[in-house]
Amino acid sequence: MAVSATFAVVHPSSEPALDILYRYNVDIVGRFYGREASDEEVRRAMVDEPSDDLTGDSGVFVVAYLGSEVVGCGGVRFVSDSVAELTRVFVDSRARGNGVGASIVEFIEGCVREARRTAIRLDTRVDLIEARGLYSKLGYQEVPAFNAEPYAEVWLEKQLF
Repeated sequence: MAVSATFAVVHPSSEPALDILYRYNVDIVGRFYGREASDEEVRRAMVDEPSDDLTGDSGVFVVAYLGSEVVGCGGVRFVSDSVAELTRVFVDSRARGNGVGASIVEFIEGCVREARRTAIRLDTRVDLIEARGLYSKLGYQEVPAFNAEPYAEVWLEKQLF
């Protein structure tokens, strides 16, 4: 059953952004190691993979709310006049399975259209099965590698019109 999330474009260093980015990194780092991530590992990941550029002319960072609770996030980086890269898409485990992830991506796609980019792409890992399923459902197609990021194993793209 889909629920209605609301969205706010925020600075990546704002309190709601830092809160959900911490939870995002707990999930992503834990999945990578196959165990619960330590606080130190999560904080190191946040330093090694900053989100500071997801604001202003270089990108957008969005938090998703159910009521007053922050339950998800997503970002987009403007990499050229025509291309944007989706990043940091996450829904807290307590809010998964009800359409929040798709709503986040669709909201961000609207931001990308407003910024006059015609393509949105992303990279992800093979083990992030739920994310890959979501992107496929939303029309993202596998493409050849467009970067050499250390954790990228699958590259996807969608044309926006």
